[in-house]
This record gives sequence, C-alpha cells and structure tokens, in this order.
Amino acid sequence: MPNFFRNLFQPIQIGSLEIKNRIAMAPMGILGLLNPDGSPGPRAIDYYVERAKGGVGLIITGIFRVNDEIELFHPGIPIVTRSGIAAFGELAEVLHSLGAKIFVQLTAGLGRVAPPHRLISDPISASSIPNYWMPKKICRALSTEEVEKLANSFGDAAGLLAEAGIDGVELHGHEGYLFDQFATAIWNKRTDRYGGDLKARLRFILDVLHSIKEKARADFPVQYRFGLKHYIKDLHAGALPGEKYREAGRDIEEGLEMAEILAAAGFDSLHVDAGCYDSWYWPHPPIYQDNACMIDMAAQVKKHVKIPVVGVGKMGIPELAEKAIADGKADIIALGKSLLADPFWVKKAAQGQPESIRPCIGCHDGCMGRVFGSKPLSCAVNPATGRERNYSIERSLNPLNVLVIGGGVAGMEAARVATLRGHNVKLYEKSNLLGGHLIEGSVPKFKKEVARLLDWYRRELDNLKLDIHFGEEFLPSSIVKERPDVAIIATGSKPSIPPIQGLTQDNYPTAADLFLGRRSVNKHVVVLGGGVIGCEAALWLAQQGKNVTIIEILPEILTGGIPIQHMNRLMLLDLLTFHNVKVITNARVVEVDSRSLTLIDGGDSRKQLPTESLVVATGLQAERDLYDSLRGEFANLFLIGDSRKPQNILNAIWDGFHVAQAI
Repeated sequence: MPNFFRNLFQPIQIGSLEIKNRIAMAPMGILGLLNPDGSPGPRAIDYYVERAKGGVGLIITGIFRVNDEIELFHPGIPIVTRSGIAAFGELAEVLHSLGAKIFVQLTAGLGRVAPPHRLISDPISASSIPNYWMPKKICRALSTEEVEKLANSFGDAAGLLAEAGIDGVELHGHEGYLFDQFATAIWNKRTDRYGGDLKARLRFILDVLHSIKEKARADFPVQYRFGLKHYIKDLHAGALPGEKYREAGRDIEEGLEMAEILAAAGFDSLHVDAGCYDSWYWPHPPIYQDNACMIDMAAQVKKHVKIPVVGVGKMGIPELAEKAIADGKADIIALGKSLLADPFWVKKAAQGQPESIRPCIGCHDGCMGRVFGSKPLSCAVNPATGRERNYSIERSLNPLNVLVIGGGVAGMEAARVATLRGHNVKLYEKSNLLGGHLIEGSVPKFKKEVARLLDWYRRELDNLKLDIHFGEEFLPSSIVKERPDVAIIATGSKPSIPPIQGLTQDNYPTAADLFLGRRSVNKHVVVLGGGVIGCEAALWLAQQGKNVTIIEILPEILTGGIPIQHMNRLMLLDLLTFHNVKVITNARVVEVDSRSLTLIDGGDSRKQLPTESLVVATGLQAERDLYDSLRGEFANLFLIGDSRKPQNILNAIWDGFHVAQAI
C-alpha cells in the first residue's frame, strides 16, 4: 500500500467487480481513433493501454452507440456491433493483464445536441424541440416503438460486450444528451408512457437497465452518469458558480430524487456531474472554473444512496482527490483531461511525486476542439495523446548539438524533448526567467493552471540539468561560435500596435504591461481589442473593481485572433456580463488622446468616447528577425511557436515537440 494518498489507493467494489484503486478514467470521445466499423482502432487501444500502464483502476471509454437505424450519423461514429466486437475483446485482455478494469460507455444518442452536419437524417429527441446548434431546425420526436427498440438494442450491445470480456457499462445520461432529454421536463413533453412525472421520464432509462441485466447477466455492472443540476436559466443560457438564478432544467432536489430512483431500480453505481450543452462550461470545465468544481454534486448524492458514487470535475490535483475520498464526498474520482495531459498521473501520485504530474490547462484545444474540428483526439500539453505508439520519446542513435533560442513554452518543450532524446542542448533566453508569454498569462487568479504548467516546465528542465544561458540576447554572429548541428528559433512574439493616430506602446500600456505590473490604470478603462487577451484582461480588471469597456472591430468579441473553444468562450462571455464589462463591437478606433478616443461604428458614424485609461490588446506579431538573418546560412534551422505564427499554447508546444522528435 502506498504511503502517499492512502485513500486513493484502497480497492473498491462496484457490484461484484473489484477495482484496485479509487481512480477512474472519465469517458471522453475518441473520434479519429476508430476502425472504419466504429470499433476501437489500434490508436484507441494504445491510448487506453497507456493510461492502464499509468495505474488507472477503471477505464471508462468514450461513447459508443447501440443502434444505427434511428439516429443516422455519417460513418466513423463509435458503435458496438458484432463485426467490431473483437477489438473490445483485445482491449479488455490487455487492460486486465495490467490490473485495470474497463466499462464501455453506451449512449442512446445525441438528440437535440447532435451537430446537423454530422447527421444523415434530421435530428431526433424525446419531443419536438429545437436543435441546440441550429434552433430553427426542429428535432423529430421518437415514436414509442423506436424508444422500445433502442432499449432492446442496449441489451444486445451489453451482451456482446460481456461476451468479449468487458467488465461493465456506463450509460451516457448526462450533459443534455438523449437520455437526459428524456429525463428532463424542459425537453420531455411526451404524453406516452415515457413522459410525465419524473418516474415516467426515467422509464426509458430503467427499461434499458432491465434489458442489459436480462441479456448480459444479472450481475453485469451498470453505472449511470447524470448531472445533479443543469445550471441553466433557460435554453442557451448557462449559470455561473454562485450566480443567483431560477433553475430551468433539473435542480438539486429533483436530482437527488432521481438518484434514489436509479439506485432502487438496480444500478450498481452512479457517476455524478452537472450541466448540459446550454451551460457547457460545467460538464467540460474550462480554465475559468475552480478545481473540484463539481465534487459537491457527488457528495450530496452519496448521502441519499448506498451504492458507489463517482465524483468528477477538475480533480487533477492529487491532494484534492485524496481529500474528497477521505471526506466521504465520493467513492471513486474520475479524471478526464488530467489523464490526457499525463497518463501516469496515478503512478506519480502513488510514488509521492505530485509535482511531476503535467497539468491540464483547461483550454480544450487539443481534446474537444480537435474532435469538433474533425481531427483525432489529443491534448494541447501532451502531443503524444492518441498517438502513443508513433509519438513516444525514443533516444536518438546520433546525438546532436542542439541550440534552442528562446525560453517560452515552444522553446522549453523543444529543449525538454531534445534532451530526453539524448541530444546535447543549450538554451538561450534573453530575459532572466523561462516562460515567455506564460509569465504574464499566468497572473490572473483564473489562469492558475497556466501557472502550474509553467512551474512544471521549469521543474522538468531543472531536473534535466539543462544548460541554460539567461540574460543573453543571441546574435546572428554567435552561430559561428556555437557551431550547432541544429538551431531551433523560438523567439516568440511581441504586441501588435495598430496604426491609430496618437497610439504608441510608450504612452499606452499593453495587456502584458498590466499583468506584469509594469503599468497601472485608473478606475475607468477601455480595452482596445476583444480577442482572448483583451477579454481576459478586461475580466481581470473588472474583478479588481474597475469600470471596463471593450472595443472590438469585429461584429462579436472572441471570434478573431487566437481561437477559443466553445465552452471556454461561453464561460468567458458570461463572466464578462456578470462583472458588468461593457462591449462595443463593429467599432474602429481612429484616434486617441489622453482624455478620449474617436471611433467609427458600423454605420460610419464618428463618435468620441471619454476614457481615463486605455489598454492595448490588439494581437501579437512574430519576432523572427534572428531566423530571417540566419535563413539560407544554416542548414538545420527551424522556426517554432509564436515566432512562426502567434497562436495558442497547443501550437507552441506541438511545434517544439514535433521538431525535437524529428531531429
């Protein structure tokens, strides 16, 4: 038994199944890692095996459908079929050898939240309600016969999985998907046996449970995942933590009644979170959510049922996970994106090395963002996720002298990976600190995960005994002195100042100036630029009690420049509204002075806006002078990160990783 985090490493039973510890891998979609028939492909098997090697007790897969006749998707969506069951059997064999158990998450479908472009047919739901993504498109209500057919399909799928050696299933009942649409009054308007009071709305789910227990086996574990509370004020209107509002979806009282009904019906365990698509920053908590943001949902359910309860929601700090188990708030902790960032989270915790765990930063760029962009699942801070076999770090047979110029995140990743591969690496950083834009980007309290990532990189490079030269600006002439085999230019980016009369960086601070404490502002502040940097600066200032206005040239804020994922964008927009940040869009600033600025709105009207302070957040431009001066003079020369193109943390890390892997 490990001496560290003892409660996390106690075994536990779900029904007749023993799990070696209290850590589960939360279900996450694996689009891009599948075979053509929708079963787990070799990349999916490698992906799950890596987490089992890392010590996870229970793997819960991403969703798999049980029927392809009712909700018609384009090919490539996960599904359980007899022809594809061999892949599940192979996966189960390997995981069992490594001491892990596996549940396959089964879904009734997406219903109102299915993106129409992924469907062959019209969207479906419990009732005739608007599609989430295209509200003008009305979902077709399933017939009673179709619901019964779906319920029977679950039993057939579970029977196949049980034969293949899968240990159990989890029903995909949360986040406003089809099961949840049946269970919730705001979406279920049915008048047949599957609509009405709560017990009637849960009848579909209970029919599924009975079908599984009948066609698999009576002791085959079945877990239900659901949100105790939806956190919605209305459709397409989420509610923030601590916000006072009237719940339009399921509230806690009904959620607890639901938990009691599910437990009494024979479910073996419950997996409890919160939210739905209309409040997507709950089931997919972004960087702006607090750690352990939903563990109290599980804690409340535990007081009402006697079966195991799984807690989830930014539980990636081992001390928080341990405390949740010790305090009786949950029986099992499910980690999702934390296990994408570091598949060896469990072993590192068991070995008493929590500081060596690479943190998730809640950006969703490498996971949900890639899946919604029709790219394979991966991770912003761990490019090997979903590509474990091809992207493992192997020692080079030909160690090279590698020069990395720039100590931002791209440079740090390049230096880290190149060193692990056995190359001789020197890193030059012109300032006295590693981190680049991560330094100012980690200042606001709501960016604490970026601060953790920066700490992780600094610690990793220190442990590698990397040869770092601080306070030295690398000049083109220095390349002759160093004579490296490879030079990697990671000189980053600087603020882009638009050509506006009266505007210079000398007389108006940038967002970075404020974050780093180099400049200050008065009570009334205008932030010029409504991209991610400008909006986060505005939020940070508003939280300090400033009166803030954002001016954006585009029709909407958070639509230009560095991309931001849907759940992150929703929460940042709601936070700006909550903190009374004013927004002016379709506005082009043409002149500024010490007391006001002049702008032209969408109707070409010229207006003056008084201001005490102006903050510039109009984007970044690449610092590539060194690269341009060396290009053509040096064979093995690479340009990475913001110095190639200012983007996000994912692009910077992946640039550094890919180049260091290739040399």
